[in-house]
Amino acid sequence: MSTKPSRLFDKALAAFRSGDAVTADRLLRDILAIAPDHFDSLRLLGYLHGLAGRPDQAAHALQRAVRIQPTDVNVRINLGKALGDAGRVPEAIEQFRQATLLQPDSFSAWFGLAALSAGLGRNAEAVELYGRALAIDPRAAPAWANRGNARAALKRHADALADLDRAIGLDPGLATAWSDKAATLMELGRHDEALEHYTRALAIDPTLPFIAGQALHLRMLCCDWHDLQPRIDALRADLAQGRLVADPFGFQAVSTSEAELRTCAERYAAATFPQMAALAPQAVPAPPPGRRIRIGYLCGEFRAQATSVLMAGLFERHDRERFELFAFDSGWDDGSVMRQRIERAFEHLVPIAHLDDDAAAEAVRSAGVDILVNLNGYFGQVRQGVFARRAAPIQVNYLGFPGTLGAPYIDYLIADPIVIPQHSRQHYTEKIAWLAGCYQPNDPGRTISDAERPRSELGLPERGFVFCCFNNNYKITPAMFDRWMRILRAVEGSVLWLLQDNRWAERNLRAEAARHDVDPARLVFADREPLPDHLARHRQADLFLDTAPYNAHTTASDALWAGVPLLTMAGSTFPGRVAASLLQAVGLPELVAPDGEAYEQSAISLARDPARLASLRDRLACGRDGSSLFDATGQARRIEALYEAMYRRHVAGLPPEHLPAQEGP
Repeated sequence: MSTKPSRLFDKALAAFRSGDAVTADRLLRDILAIAPDHFDSLRLLGYLHGLAGRPDQAAHALQRAVRIQPTDVNVRINLGKALGDAGRVPEAIEQFRQATLLQPDSFSAWFGLAALSAGLGRNAEAVELYGRALAIDPRAAPAWANRGNARAALKRHADALADLDRAIGLDPGLATAWSDKAATLMELGRHDEALEHYTRALAIDPTLPFIAGQALHLRMLCCDWHDLQPRIDALRADLAQGRLVADPFGFQAVSTSEAELRTCAERYAAATFPQMAALAPQAVPAPPPGRRIRIGYLCGEFRAQATSVLMAGLFERHDRERFELFAFDSGWDDGSVMRQRIERAFEHLVPIAHLDDDAAAEAVRSAGVDILVNLNGYFGQVRQGVFARRAAPIQVNYLGFPGTLGAPYIDYLIADPIVIPQHSRQHYTEKIAWLAGCYQPNDPGRTISDAERPRSELGLPERGFVFCCFNNNYKITPAMFDRWMRILRAVEGSVLWLLQDNRWAERNLRAEAARHDVDPARLVFADREPLPDHLARHRQADLFLDTAPYNAHTTASDALWAGVPLLTMAGSTFPGRVAASLLQAVGLPELVAPDGEAYEQSAISLARDPARLASLRDRLACGRDGSSLFDATGQARRIEALYEAMYRRHVAGLPPEHLPAQEGP
């Protein structure tokens, strides 16, 4: 080594240690201009690039350093981190593996390898790798926390909580451990404890990504409205400032802005499910004669769950002469009748719950799927990472998540002209494929139990008007509840029948009723029941009162199928316009109130006018089976026409474009 590079490196190192990264960077480049293989300069330059958030440049410098000294473990570890940050995960894994071979007692090597495995969804492997790291350093709180998170993903909740408690015991200031424990407690239904842990996490680190939004959603689930509006305002302000504060699913319950929802989704997609391969859809030749278009539905709810309740009839009615159907199942077989129907409806059912995102995407590619439909989005058993890997040439967002996914690799969003009017399409990153009629499919095979259950058995009064709303509790806002209480006060002897989702919501809503001078006993709570029994008990309800800004979706079509008129308000977002679309399709558009005041007056008027309400019920009963809402065959033909239009553009080498409603054959 010449003395000049050595002297310059000493100056660069001194500048780095004093916090002058600009000078250090300049001096290191000067060294490499005269001594391109100066190992220490390449190593430090790579480290500087990494600190500055330039992972590709960091990886380039560190790869040169590794070629010079391939046995330097620390350089390989730093290279692995840089490659991982750059999204070059397979290369990153290889560097960490090499580091473990060179130095089997390197905590950092095992920890880095475990983190990459967890990021790929290989949670069982991650648990084992974190165990290797902890055997080296059992006091490493982040490793305990991360292993707990991986165990939670495997539904090993008791083990997860034990690991997270160990992490908190070692480092009470580790905010991620508190938030991960909160998420596990929430999944176990221990909402009060979960909220305490989210609150602690935010107190430690208010900038922790998405935790503020998750805490707000948990409060909404429990109908805990203490300081709710200031929390919502703060969330919106942080979102406007570019902060990662809310996940799209929870945020839909409080936002009335399509532009805001798009921003939220784009931030979440970029941070959580970034595009893993820059694979633009390529034109392909038309299939040979007799080769059908291959449609894949990817979903974690191929069982007795709302998504399948809606989709089963459509699955069964697909035209098998034109389409070959694949179900990519990221959930489980619950042994239900619904599961049996789904298994019969598909020619191919491919389990992918045990596969990481890379392997699941390869399973889709191996099947030669042309169009892959995402029935989850950011709801349920989310597998957005499969789509981030461009598993199919055409990728579609449909049904499970009512809004944009904000991801560049999702080509189309299937909607209808009510939930997404033409003037709103700029608020969606996908191209809109409009269905004629309502976007929501419905299964005309929904069974309603024959059991006649008296009001007393259901906790309802023998007399009096029964308003109901079986929406999830998080959809109930203070403004909506205020309207309901004014309605109850105006309609003597009436009650409001709600879903008993958790005991905290019941307690808080009863307290709110009392605050509104309404007897808390006028709120009646219904336990969850099997769908046929749940539909049957609708017979004792007079009018379904919808929520805003997030409407009833499956619960709305349940009510209409069971013969209960539903009253809603015109909304300003996709999730807030769904009930209006359903009512239009079933022939009851007059039940869409233009605003909150009209909603209240309509509810009171209908409760006081039995003849008008009876007329609405009769119209619903007579028109239900012939309506487009419950025409599964027509819906299958309409959606197939959209699939064919997408496919024709693709074969012609044309990019995705907004598609008008297509008439089926």
